[in-house]
Amino acid sequence: MQPFFPVCPVCGKALQQNGRALQCESGHSFDLAREGYVNLLTGSRKSGDAIGDSRGMARARRAFLEQGRFRPLADALAEEIKALGKEKPRVLDICCGEGYYSEQLQRALPCRLLGFDLSKEMVRLAAKRGLDALFFVANLSAIPLPDGCVDAALHLFAPFHEASFARVLAPDGALFSVVPGRRHLFELKEAVYDTPYENDERLPQTTALTLQGTRKVTAQIRLETPDEIRALFEMTPYAHRTSKEGIARLHRLETLDTTIDFVIGKYVR
Repeated sequence: MQPFFPVCPVCGKALQQNGRALQCESGHSFDLAREGYVNLLTGSRKSGDAIGDSRGMARARRAFLEQGRFRPLADALAEEIKALGKEKPRVLDICCGEGYYSEQLQRALPCRLLGFDLSKEMVRLAAKRGLDALFFVANLSAIPLPDGCVDAALHLFAPFHEASFARVLAPDGALFSVVPGRRHLFELKEAVYDTPYENDERLPQTTALTLQGTRKVTAQIRLETPDEIRALFEMTPYAHRTSKEGIARLHRLETLDTTIDFVIGKYVR
């Protein structure tokens, strides 16, 4: 069985923890931050500061998710991983954000957990949750993990890199990819758009993996304050393509009842 631990992003050799650093036998060393995460980006993207989500976006996302509005999705993902029948599955949270889904999963079942994101601020917040996990900064096109070491991978609302995902997935492992369902946040769209549209529910297309099945998760949520409404809006792509008039209508909302609707696609090798 392949070790479930990062490899050196420079030479690909195994990393071992030595004090406050991860080091490989070739002498490459990566310091652990105070919060316990490690930056495994290399080259011109090494800092991880100017890419990915900003500090403000990361904190807004965390504040919203902590209200439990997307808990039905987290519960469904835990059920899917339990159904794999692994005693203590090795779980990779791809583009983990600030760690909400990682934490909910670890509360729901015993598992070994790794998570990574391109945003250093997101990874820092994930690491501050104090989970029994290692979080690291990395690019999903070059995931620094051994081949075939992941039993279950979470992939929520992020770019899809089929070659990387297939490489790290164990032969009997599964990737759970989540996309917005047809009516996801439709009432929010009605509030800001003259002609709201439904989502196409298009799951990632891939030849490296096989789509084995899908699951719908749908619920109604109530946002109690203008701040909650704006926080949710800022988490969506709509924030970047809504007119000034639509933004003004959004800011006039005091409360909002809206649908959350997700599709989970289960992919296997």
